Amino acid sequence: MDCVYLTSRHKTLVLVVLFALGDVSLEQASGQVQGSDNRQNIVHGTVVNAVTHEPVGRALVYSSDNRFATLTDGEGHFQFTLPEANLDMGTDSVFQIQSREVSSLGNVSGPSWLTARKPGFLDDPNESPQAEPYPGEDLTISLMPEGLIKGRVLVSASDLAAGIDVEIFARQVQDGTLRWMPRGSIQSNSNGEFRFAELLPGAYKLVTHELMDNDPADTVPGRQLYGFPPVYYPGVADFSAASTIQLTAGQTFQADISLLRQPYYPVRIPVTNAELNGGMPIVVSVQGQRGPGYSLGYDAGKKRIEGLLPNGNYLVGAETFGPNSSTGVLHIAVAGVPVEGPSMVLSRTSSIILNVKEEFSETNGTGSASWSDGRRTFSLHGPRLYLQVSVEAADDFQPQHGVTIRPPIGPNDDSLVIENIPPGRYWLRLSSSRGYVAAASVGAVDLLYQPLVVGPGSTEPIEITMRDDSAEIEGTVAGVTAQPAMTEGMVSRLSPPRAWVYCVPLPDSPGQFAQLAVGDGGKFQSQTMVPGVYRLLAFKSPQANLPYRDAEAMRAYDAKGQVVHLSAAQKTSVYVQIISHNE
Repeated sequence: MDCVYLTSRHKTLVLVVLFALGDVSLEQASGQVQGSDNRQNIVHGTVVNAVTHEPVGRALVYSSDNRFATLTDGEGHFQFTLPEANLDMGTDSVFQIQSREVSSLGNVSGPSWLTARKPGFLDDPNESPQAEPYPGEDLTISLMPEGLIKGRVLVSASDLAAGIDVEIFARQVQDGTLRWMPRGSIQSNSNGEFRFAELLPGAYKLVTHELMDNDPADTVPGRQLYGFPPVYYPGVADFSAASTIQLTAGQTFQADISLLRQPYYPVRIPVTNAELNGGMPIVVSVQGQRGPGYSLGYDAGKKRIEGLLPNGNYLVGAETFGPNSSTGVLHIAVAGVPVEGPSMVLSRTSSIILNVKEEFSETNGTGSASWSDGRRTFSLHGPRLYLQVSVEAADDFQPQHGVTIRPPIGPNDDSLVIENIPPGRYWLRLSSSRGYVAAASVGAVDLLYQPLVVGPGSTEPIEITMRDDSAEIEGTVAGVTAQPAMTEGMVSRLSPPRAWVYCVPLPDSPGQFAQLAVGDGGKFQSQTMVPGVYRLLAFKSPQANLPYRDAEAMRAYDAKGQVVHLSAAQKTSVYVQIISHNE
């Protein structure tokens, strides 16, 4: 086959061509330059199925900069023969496509990272998606078979529903906490079918969006209106009661959903004392259970919440934003007739004072800093220099407001106040650039382990104690070796961590979660650990989905890792074993 030369402007096209040329066997990649065989470096490896560990043939393996690419052979093998970095061939990379070969030529070194792709497969969440190649080292890149959830939306046993929005939610970890998160929606086709692809193993739920029936016979003014309320798979009344679909790697799950046509009735709720600075979102919860599904809107001209709902019991919530933000809730029951009132009265959101007690042994402070509102500049003093505080909603589908400490309102304002907190349950998130948070409480509630409950008009202050007698830890992760030595012609580059150590405080123990990078030889250390009892868990790759704040979920690791006690102002040495995702 004749050679085709592509400049670096066509890198993306090369990747497409590799898949498109079905009649060309692209099983090896070679950077061979005529007459320079003695200056070659070889990188080779295998792409495997993360579940069965069987080889994956005809997977695309390519470098992060798209300069190198090849398809694996029938045994999942790939190989790159790379030119040395000192080749004097100009600055433009050139791609050469030949039968069974893709060449990358030019003044380049080997690829920084290699990644694999194949339709029907995803990155293995238990391994790094990018492999760092070294000449002579046999690489293994694992791919996870995708999961599928598909089904049909039916109006009756024989009638299919087209154009219905179906939304999928996944149970995911966010900042160490398990939450139900939206993953997208899709509309059923003309046959009532829907399909969610590229799903990793995990827990999922399905819900349909409500839809009004647009039958012309039923849209005549004065006639009864009908619609299709949300359905929570397999057919329950609210999101909390919906079945959880436990999807395994490569599994296809069939989920058929039946809709029920119901009468809808007008709902009108007057709102008093609303000061709008950015709209008024309305949240409708079925039987008081938060979750997606029903909706109402706010008419600012008429100063009322209005819309349509089927029969049922609902909790309607409203919220305004800005310096005078306010919230309100109202229980209503729809029972075969329109709902008129009662009125919703909005209440101001809460502001909570933070009292900080410093128990520092070092008195040299943390330097200086200032804050500006664009017109005036204020010097910051005391805890404002080092303490960051925010509140995070503790419950699923509770709005995340990103509420933090109020900026200073004057040159001598050293007060710490969190303003505009709507009623609800919140986790208090604290971090400090000086020492650590030894205690945080409101009344008898320990806010390091229990949520902050905010009601209308809550004013009880939060008490925080700061200390600086941090503990130190140093250790070794077994089985982590140094990276291969640099050979002549290789270009030096920053190396990623060889593994990760997660320090998870045991339930009811002082301590603060920490993630530590592991270097060559398996070494790791930290001089700023909060004293307490920890379980140390070591993994080869980052664990973004580790639910370290969920004591129940972390029981799966009770027999794993190393438990250590870190004492104030003391250094502790540990030895930790790598945890395999197969354990």
